Amino acid sequence: MKKTLLLFVAALCSVGMQAQIRTPQPSPYSELIQVVGLTDVKITYSRPSMRGRTIFGDLVPFDKVWRTGANMNTTVSFSDAVTLGEATLPAGTYALYTRPGNTAWEVYFYTDTNNGGLPAQWDESKIAATVTATPVKGVGPVETFTITVDNLANDGATLGLWWADTYVGVPFGVPSQQQAMASIERVMAGPSANDYFAAASYYHDSGMDLNKAKMWIDKAVEMNADAYWMSRRQSLIYAALGDKKGAIAAAKKSLAVARKAGNADYVKMNEDSLKEWGGM
Repeated sequence: MKKTLLLFVAALCSVGMQAQIRTPQPSPYSELIQVVGLTDVKITYSRPSMRGRTIFGDLVPFDKVWRTGANMNTTVSFSDAVTLGEATLPAGTYALYTRPGNTAWEVYFYTDTNNGGLPAQWDESKIAATVTATPVKGVGPVETFTITVDNLANDGATLGLWWADTYVGVPFGVPSQQQAMASIERVMAGPSANDYFAAASYYHDSGMDLNKAKMWIDKAVEMNADAYWMSRRQSLIYAALGDKKGAIAAAKKSLAVARKAGNADYVKMNEDSLKEWGGM
């Protein structure tokens, strides 16, 4: 009986250790993902609520650095470099801190993002960019702290901070025009040698239309004569089409460039093929 009771108690303890009580969080986690122009913007933060409290100037004191949310520090990620006024902020992830004031806010993009709220020691050298913003009063009440990406345009947007009766907007610019022009020029210029090589290799490896593969590999080699791996693939496609003469010529070209580049693997592969095709 005693042994049975001990086993029962042990089983209860095991269940208790494995169980976890889940309750709603007072400041739930939130994640916002927004594309601005061609730039990905991601914001992660926890959202405290007013719950009848006075927020700015009381719960969140004026003229002191605020974590700008709750729990772990709020983070903002940009996939491309963005502009903040006259400053350029490199692509990356930043902790977002603010210093609220009655008539002006300082907004900081901080490079150290692994903080339980505020850094243990504030380090001015970790501030990647600072923006001064004017708070707009009388917009609420907004019960739960909210971060938005507003005023979407091709070349930028506004990072919005909303809580209680206050809104703070931080405009930022994105490099959409440069990206779009580069994309247009790249596409209008036509496929690159690598594009033709990739298409030819796929067709060759998949046993698809070898005449198309030949057309594409010829263009690739024409555009990049020093790419011995392309000439090597050209020789194999020619051989697969039964053009031994063309295969030998392409292999000799690949062999010569591979020797010059010091690539022993391609030297051997070409020498083996030339022996097989009677080119040596």
